Amino acid sequence: MKTMLGAVALATCFAAGAASFPEASPQSQGFATARLERLDRYLESTVARGDYLGVVSIVLRNGRVVDWRAVGHRDGARTQPLQRNAIFRIDAMTRTVTAAAMLILMEEGRLNLDDPVAAYLPELRSLRLGDGTAPRAAVTIRQLLSQTAGFGADAAAQATLDGAPDTAEYARRLAALPLATEPGSRFRDDAICAVVAGRVIEAVSGLRLDAFLHKRIFLPLQMRDTAFIVAPGERYRIAAVATTDATGALVTLAQPVAPGQRITPYLNGAVGLYSTAEDYARFAQMLADGGSLDGATVLGRKSVELMMQNHLSHLAPPTHDEYGAEGYGLGGSVVLDLARRARLGSVGQFGWTGAQSTWFTVDRQEGLVAVLMLQHVPQRVLGDPARPSVRVANLLYQALVR
Repeated sequence: MKTMLGAVALATCFAAGAASFPEASPQSQGFATARLERLDRYLESTVARGDYLGVVSIVLRNGRVVDWRAVGHRDGARTQPLQRNAIFRIDAMTRTVTAAAMLILMEEGRLNLDDPVAAYLPELRSLRLGDGTAPRAAVTIRQLLSQTAGFGADAAAQATLDGAPDTAEYARRLAALPLATEPGSRFRDDAICAVVAGRVIEAVSGLRLDAFLHKRIFLPLQMRDTAFIVAPGERYRIAAVATTDATGALVTLAQPVAPGQRITPYLNGAVGLYSTAEDYARFAQMLADGGSLDGATVLGRKSVELMMQNHLSHLAPPTHDEYGAEGYGLGGSVVLDLARRARLGSVGQFGWTGAQSTWFTVDRQEGLVAVLMLQHVPQRVLGDPARPSVRVANLLYQALVR
């Protein structure tokens, strides 16, 4: 396996200067300025009343920034104002990046989505169900990306997996665990599928996952602050993680690893990336534009179209959410039914969230991209504001007038 540059070196590989989007007035891009200001006031009010420490949001239409702001603080003591270039753990939004990386390999003819995973990871050839019988069909790459591979682990088994030093050992440990369900029979929102997908990328490409993502996605898209490790000199920009305690007060949450270090010992293609609002917006805008951005082509437009199709159509119901309104593509959700979803948006809208309340959406029908970055872990306690993405989506879409 080829090695990669260290985290500090990666941080200096890009040309000097910051990547930037063209800016435009909201009105010129079909927003009512006064209506879009409702979104800004909402974010400001939630931070002012202590729901969240701070929030960075960015909204683009037709590839132009119409709103981009930072509100609140990046530290629990509220002494450091949050900046637009703050760095966040994006958690499950990592999966969309991993899915894009797998599609790159598909475009190069190095794999097919319906290939058995065991063709690339032989250690997974003998997977068994909980009763010891073999599954009716092998786990496929498409199932990894659509979260339907059938993997599952209890707390003890998950801890064993998370202690793996690298993805190769992770796969070996996973091979000893039973499948939770028949492959392809159920959507399951957990990290295992995307971690295994990252291991497949390594096995096929001959590069470590961090090196592949840097070379094929982050570097061409000028995503300077997206990686599994934050360079030590940039860690002052990392936003603190907060939650709501039993009394309803906002408190910072201790993390199992130091800010900026790997989330897990192995390169975690499910939840492992750090990023900024601008960086992730560049990735999302690439998808919105059909695979290219600023002259760099990461994916072909047909691959993006495939990514944003519902890959749960064989299930009954063909959805993953409690409302029966959203399917799941390759690395993100796909809106199928606006009425059932009960929020503003578009059929075909694509996106996902992170465990600490990050959120992004790509709406190719409206030429719209939005990214929300904050670090708040929701709790089931009185006074917890939960995730703001539903309100943010409504406030965003109500501002469109053409």
